[in-house]
Amino acid sequence: MISTYKKYIYLKYIFNILKVSLVFFVMIVIMNLFEEIKFLNDTSSDVFLPLFLTLLNAPSLFFEIAPFIFLISTIAFFIEIIETNEIIVYKTYGITNIKIIEIISTVAFVIGIFMIIIFYNISSNLKFFYLEIKNQYTKDDKYLAVVTGNGLWIRDEINNSTNYINAEKLQDTNLLNISISQFDDNFYLKKIIIAKKANIQSKNWILEDVTISENNNSKRINQLLLESNFNIEKILTIFENFSSLNIFKLNELKKDYELLGYNTETLKGYSHKLYSYPIYLTLMVCIASIIMLKIKYNKSKIFHITFGILVSVIIYYINHFFSVIIETQNVPYIFSIWGPQMILLLIITMNLVRINEK
Repeated sequence: MISTYKKYIYLKYIFNILKVSLVFFVMIVIMNLFEEIKFLNDTSSDVFLPLFLTLLNAPSLFFEIAPFIFLISTIAFFIEIIETNEIIVYKTYGITNIKIIEIISTVAFVIGIFMIIIFYNISSNLKFFYLEIKNQYTKDDKYLAVVTGNGLWIRDEINNSTNYINAEKLQDTNLLNISISQFDDNFYLKKIIIAKKANIQSKNWILEDVTISENNNSKRINQLLLESNFNIEKILTIFENFSSLNIFKLNELKKDYELLGYNTETLKGYSHKLYSYPIYLTLMVCIASIIMLKIKYNKSKIFHITFGILVSVIIYYINHFFSVIIETQNVPYIFSIWGPQMILLLIITMNLVRINEK
């Protein structure tokens, strides 16, 4: 049986999470709505489409900033129980600061599990739908790149031709065993180009050991220059929007990446980011609790909230720093995810020792 005081703290804390979440969700909708209106400004789209796109994208954005929402919610919770002197009543009945942190951390951890199992899968499906609709209105709709079990496929419209490109593997800045079917504006096959290797460091691809089939004739050349809308940087960027893939699709994509020879470190890192999500929420709650219990109670609400936002920004840049390390250095992907959390855990452990004295 859950004791009465625990139920009371659970409900009060959850109510604060809902209040802060509503404020942030409205902010997300308003800011994203302006962005979608600007994006669709030159199109003949329906007047309600920007709002529809915003509502599809908002859950995914909410999921990304939820850890900081929990931090602010925890600060709001402590402001409330400090101003009403409830925290003194808790101490009178032997409910320590550590016990309060334990209760609200449990709430955060359980909600975190719900968010990765249910909420994330819903938001990722909505994000996928959002990207599909938005792609119909983007200027880059004529460019398409996907990874399948058969390798990398690219549709590339350039110079009044449409190239359908298939490569067996991506290795460094080269596509290996590449075939290109080139069609004209009327979708008649113009030629087929087969190459052993294509250097795609720039948008002027250098094909090597090339066979060209055209008008029932074939010829072989050592090297061919092919203009494209893609280079290695653009191709790699396309596949980094993992937020539109649910957990099952992420596992399928990992297998496709391995078949293609594409580096799976970023994808593995994103998967670990999801798996560690409940722990991350819990750590943010602990950090916010320490902030509130170590700062003098006579500080204003504005001070506490501002300080909380400042801490959120610092944590964000710590995460970003570790992400950059994994992308630019030969560092295990797991370091970029668990590194910031280990730092937070160390800070929490050092400060929880004396927290009951406050």
